[in-house]
Amino acid sequence: MSTLQGKTIIVTGAAGALGRAVCEVAEGQGASTLRLDLAFRDRARNCHEVDLTDLSATTALLDTLGSFDAVFNIAGGFAMGTAAWAAGDEEWDRMFALNVATMRNMVKAAVPHLLARGAGSIVNVGAYGAREGQGDMSAYCAAKSVVMRLTESLAAELRDKGINVNAVLPTIIDTPANREGMPDADHSQWVAPRDLANVICFLGSDAARAVHGALVPVRGLS
Repeated sequence: MSTLQGKTIIVTGAAGALGRAVCEVAEGQGASTLRLDLAFRDRARNCHEVDLTDLSATTALLDTLGSFDAVFNIAGGFAMGTAAWAAGDEEWDRMFALNVATMRNMVKAAVPHLLARGAGSIVNVGAYGAREGQGDMSAYCAAKSVVMRLTESLAAELRDKGINVNAVLPTIIDTPANREGMPDADHSQWVAPRDLANVICFLGSDAARAVHGALVPVRGLS
């Protein structure tokens, strides 16, 4: 049975629907969470507001948090885009900032701490749909593809240093925002946040210590 008993876990994007579910599942398994996001509606003692696209701010924060065992990179975002050949770059830049820059900055800030401990876990969030390009979603697919390739590269670099790095590849997550954006969809086919959180927490547990560079599809019924 996987367990996070006694572990301290940094969770980015912790104010969002998936981030909250991950924190609840992790704490239910005995972990302590350090919650990071751009802003919190109700800021508790373990909530830390930081712009993860700012490497200096991210590094400075992690230097104050003390020892931690794992990082769950939940921060990210989705938006439909325009054609891949469209002239504008605003959506492209936004998707890379939300999905790639936040993850890379956390990795840059966190890995030295994990290396000093000689152990730890990193779990990232890719996308099942980004295994290949999708029409009018080039920016999102490209950004999530980068997350997936970085996960594999990091795993190869860190596996012999006691740190395992993996990612989940969800389909549509059943969040209020997605329900609002797709009101006519069959929500029962989507991935429940808590179900996805269970997989993330397994990958961060000692039970997954032999798993390196895995990209785990989490599809629900879709």
